[in-house]
Amino acid sequence: MNAVVLAGGSPEDPLAARFGVASKTLVPVHGRPMVEYTLQAIADAGGVERVIYVGPPAQLEPAPNLIVPDKGSLIANLEAGLAEANSERVLVASGDNPFITAEAVRWLLQNAPDAALVYPIIPKEAVEKRWPGMRRTYARLRDGVFTGGNLILLDKQLFAKALPMAQKIIDLRKKPLALARLIGFGVLIKLVTGRLTIAEMEARAEKLFGVPMKALITPYPEVGADADSEEDFRWLEVGDAHGS
Repeated sequence: MNAVVLAGGSPEDPLAARFGVASKTLVPVHGRPMVEYTLQAIADAGGVERVIYVGPPAQLEPAPNLIVPDKGSLIANLEAGLAEANSERVLVASGDNPFITAEAVRWLLQNAPDAALVYPIIPKEAVEKRWPGMRRTYARLRDGVFTGGNLILLDKQLFAKALPMAQKIIDLRKKPLALARLIGFGVLIKLVTGRLTIAEMEARAEKLFGVPMKALITPYPEVGADADSEEDFRWLEVGDAHGS
């Protein structure tokens, strides 16, 4: 299996600017560029033979097998990374998660169902148990309250069909009415009122993107954490993340 690590970003990002680096994924955390935690977790998890890093050039350890320059947007970086992948299934990881562990990556690889996209969702209680008070964005579903993950598993060929719709949704992110029409008012109302189920969410995503997509309830809160500010780094000292 190949993995694509998305480490692009702007030097004007507040965190990147604070440390004078090309992307916030290169901000030093405990003496290491933040993205190295993701690279290390993938290397230690097993099951991934080739790692494609998409982002600004950097000397990294463990070193990725291939470095692809930042293309300027999330979708463009994902497309560039997938174009270089030579495996049917591809693990995609964000480079701004210093909390990620090999155990969490291994669990996802071992438990993911077959789908064009497998998206981990983490119960709020799992996050709160590890890091009480950590601020995350949650969605209240009929099945529970969840935050989204920073790892996904893709079927490369099938997911290629979904990329145009993903770009369309991103393009409409500042046009809420048009986005609501696209997603469906009924689905949004159910989501806002907490009545949407995981099964309904999967069915709507499959219809919207034209390929099967599955949510995977994941017990590892490390999958759903990332760092947007220096304040977030303090959570590395709380609980037992990275065995601490």
